[in-house]
Formats: sequence, structure tokens, C-alpha cells
Amino acid sequence: MKKSAFLLVIVLALSLILAACSAGDAPSTDLKVEFTDFTFNPNAFTIPAGQEITLVAANAGAVMHEFVIMKLGTTVGDDFGDEDEGNIYWEIEVEPGESKTVTFTAPEAGEYQIVCGTEGHFVAGMVGSLTIVAP
Repeated sequence: MKKSAFLLVIVLALSLILAACSAGDAPSTDLKVEFTDFTFNPNAFTIPAGQEITLVAANAGAVMHEFVIMKLGTTVGDDFGDEDEGNIYWEIEVEPGESKTVTFTAPEAGEYQIVCGTEGHFVAGMVGSLTIVAP
């Protein structure tokens, strides 16, 4: 009886350890990003495809910023402009000193470019990447 109780404890402990190890590798459905003048912090994200994603965006900068996800296979050229509007998958604007919490559905798996669409911000380096992985 003591042996089977001991084995049960060992099996449960190993299960918890394995679950904890694999949980850290899973892409998150919660994103937190801070906008400053002129960066996203962090500027790279990994999320699961097709899932509802909660984004908390805080603007610590002095001007309005945008978090723009470009469509799969598209990137902004030398500058973000009107010609890029049709290539936007999803976007949000956040005024200085404000924070917004929003949800969106993650697109299909692939690599996506993130930019700030406010005039001059892309050129100033306000760019990032979004990696979408199969769930």
C-alpha cells in the first residue's frame, strides 16, 4: 500500500513538472505593449492562430500612436502612407497618457509586420513583428 501511494505521489509530481515546463512555451493570448516616442515595448510577439487575443496598449509617449498589424505577406516600404491602408489586417489608436484594452481574432499562422501608422513614426523606427503559430 505504501509503495502505490509513493508511486502516485511521484506520478503526480512529474505531471505537474511537465505541465509547468510546457506552459512556458505556449504562445500567449494576452499581449501587453507600451508605446513610447518612438518604440513598441516589447516589439515582438508570438500568439496562436485563430484565437481571441486581448491587447492592453498603454501610450507613455507625448503623441498619439497606432498599433497596426499588416496583412500576411505585406510590409511597409520606405514610409507608411495611404498606399498601405489596404494592407492593414487590424489597428488601434491610443492617445498620449491613455491605455486601451481591446480584443481581436488572430489571423492565420505566419510572420506579420507591426508598425505605428502615425506620420513619421515608421521611419523613426516604430516597428515590430508578430509571429502567429498554429494552436
